[in-house]
Amino acid sequence: MTASRAAATSVPHWRNWAGNQRATARDSRPAGLDELAAIVTEAAAAGERVKPVGSGHSFTDIAVTDGVRIDLSALPGRVDVDRELRRVTVPAGMTLATLNALLTTHGLALPNLGDIDAQTIAGAISTGTHGTGAAYGCLSTFVAGLTLVTGTGEVLHCDERTNPEVFSAARVGLGALGVLTEVTLQCAPAFTLRAHERPGRVADVLTDWPALVADNDHCDLYWFPYTDRVQVKTNNRVPTDDRPLPGWRGWLDDDFLANTVFAAACRLGRAVPATVAPINAVSARALTERVYTGRSDTVFCTPRRVRFTEMEYGLPRDAFPTMLGELPRIIDRLPFKVQFPVEVRFTAADDIPLSHGYGRDSVYVAVHQFVGAPYEPYFRAVEALARELGGRPHWGKLHYRDAESLRPVYPRFDDFVALRDRLDPHRVFANAYTERVLGS
Repeated sequence: MTASRAAATSVPHWRNWAGNQRATARDSRPAGLDELAAIVTEAAAAGERVKPVGSGHSFTDIAVTDGVRIDLSALPGRVDVDRELRRVTVPAGMTLATLNALLTTHGLALPNLGDIDAQTIAGAISTGTHGTGAAYGCLSTFVAGLTLVTGTGEVLHCDERTNPEVFSAARVGLGALGVLTEVTLQCAPAFTLRAHERPGRVADVLTDWPALVADNDHCDLYWFPYTDRVQVKTNNRVPTDDRPLPGWRGWLDDDFLANTVFAAACRLGRAVPATVAPINAVSARALTERVYTGRSDTVFCTPRRVRFTEMEYGLPRDAFPTMLGELPRIIDRLPFKVQFPVEVRFTAADDIPLSHGYGRDSVYVAVHQFVGAPYEPYFRAVEALARELGGRPHWGKLHYRDAESLRPVYPRFDDFVALRDRLDPHRVFANAYTERVLGS
């Protein structure tokens, strides 16, 4: 038995963070790049499939496999910090939380982040994870170089000059082009954010949103179903951290209320649906304004312990009023209640073939349901509207699209598929998800 076979003997059960995706597969924890390449090569020769798995924060079956599940946590990798260029090279299996802590010690930061930092770097960029901000694309736009093991076991180092075609596509690669082992990221000098969170009304947001997006570095909106209320969050860079959030307030708002109390309210709403609308109304009216400053990653990222399922669509930015205007009618027609707020974020255009923001400034609309609550009719209705508006589904969030419906909204879709055919001719990285969204 080879070393790579020996490393893949256990057959554990796996499930993602939300618990809606499960799989049984052989686990493999390669201890070196050569061993990883051997695992891939042997799987291809045997007609098996392999799939690297990160933190399980995707809601789709993108990480599900019945073959060999690759855990990159034991794969050694360099950590190289170039302060002059403000670039860092790190193992792709590192989590964003670990990366943020590392960057802080060197006076650096990622220019933008989403609100969850538990994902691995590879998982985050492979699915197009993003934050919000009219001048910022998804996290993959910060990638300056990467290393991956292809479906033939070849190790490719890629950047804008070396293997540029692979570099361009693999920044949002869906795990279909190879196993990412190392990533170089373009960072910014460490910075402080001033966060302003306040209640507002839907009618005002529908009127004022262009200025709200243009006048702030980062803007996030939350609409509470069955109400006319929204929460408006803006983050802007400031020179000094002169208004830190008191520890008790952070615990009260972000820990106790946003997690403990909200979880209890969701459980009540799931058990007694008639309470959902009143709970949402009370929650929306209970929102208070707060302003504080903090280190960028601590402002961007917040704890998320209430589990949920999610769908998110990237749309042309000018579709925002139509989307938000139609959502109340969609929700009112559902045979069940919606417990979670609808989240809205904004991003800049980029040039990554399978990025949701390819070639256009975008608005992202995310819909959620508490774990265990029904969601499919809700998500399908939202998706139908999003498709009419030219929407592209987030690769890591639930959706029901296939290659035939996705090809028209991605101008370079066939270029990506052709590259996949070249890098993984035996489909060793394929699974049901990639076969559905890219074609078999």
